[in-house]
Amino acid sequence: MNTQHQLVIRDARSVDLPPESVHLVVTSPPYPMVAMWDGTFAEMDPEIAGLMSSPWQAYERMHQCLDQVWARCFDALVPGGIACINIGDATRSVNGQFALYPSHARILSGMIALGFVPLPDILWRKPNNSPTKFMGSGMLPGGAYVTYEHEYVLVLRKGDKRKFSKKQVEIRQRSAYFWEERNHWFSDLWTDIRGAGQTLDKAERARSAAYPFELPYRLIQMYSCYGETVLDPFLGTGTTQAAALASARNSLGVEKGRSLTPAISRTLEQAVDVGQKRVRSRLRGHAAFVTERQAQDKVLKYHNEALGQPVMTAQERRLELWEPNSVQAQGDGLWQAEHRLLVP
Repeated sequence: MNTQHQLVIRDARSVDLPPESVHLVVTSPPYPMVAMWDGTFAEMDPEIAGLMSSPWQAYERMHQCLDQVWARCFDALVPGGIACINIGDATRSVNGQFALYPSHARILSGMIALGFVPLPDILWRKPNNSPTKFMGSGMLPGGAYVTYEHEYVLVLRKGDKRKFSKKQVEIRQRSAYFWEERNHWFSDLWTDIRGAGQTLDKAERARSAAYPFELPYRLIQMYSCYGETVLDPFLGTGTTQAAALASARNSLGVEKGRSLTPAISRTLEQAVDVGQKRVRSRLRGHAAFVTERQAQDKVLKYHNEALGQPVMTAQERRLELWEPNSVQAQGDGLWQAEHRLLVP
């Protein structure tokens, strides 16, 4: 199996995407009212810089910039396609007034207005164990604020539930996940994914809303099938494309400037090794699950012949695990990856 991964250097608000050409959107946009992205939004709308003393006006103008991107995503998605948006709310003091800027709520309202259907979202909790993490005056009533240690993964669908053709049903069956993975992944609270480390300089960080590989990888398994196309309109360092490559999906990434192109190239080159380890860890995890069930004298009724493993449900019988084997740069922002079926 081969997949293609394309980088488009363009403002995501104006990129020309064929209608109904994308099956899944996974992204983390610049966060409105988070200081490190003020400059990014000011580039998108120069009037924002002059509004920063009126924070709620600036906040709304920032979201109007994002609204244009969500409209592009809506048009590009197939009917029933899913958009997953990782976003954190901002806490900030402006003119001496501290406030929470609830970007997740504003994005939801904007996407609903476009026609998206909101589905149950995920709280991604990133704990900070520092004793100085509390905001405000500490022990005095009314002067301290609760710690803010979570972000949201918003999940929205374009219209009604997706319909699959006969051929797509077969691919969907091969793209199944394990029963125990379903139980873990489809929880509204994720606590086992640590935040991404930052190795970029200050200028590069202003272009990157980096999240860890596991977050887009998990979402891609949950909401797409082998060979389908994943879009990230705010590609950053290329983590979504790496996760798509590791998952035997195609990908399209949009990034406004070329400054992150070297980082994206490195990310995709490393995705083969990272993807192989992650796919094989899934098989090891399932084998451990089977051993534990059998030790408890619990019967697994079904069998997956391709993996040589018993499975919990009939839907897992045709499950296949494909791992990346190689990736080659094709020039002009295009990479091609080769995958092989994992055979125990």
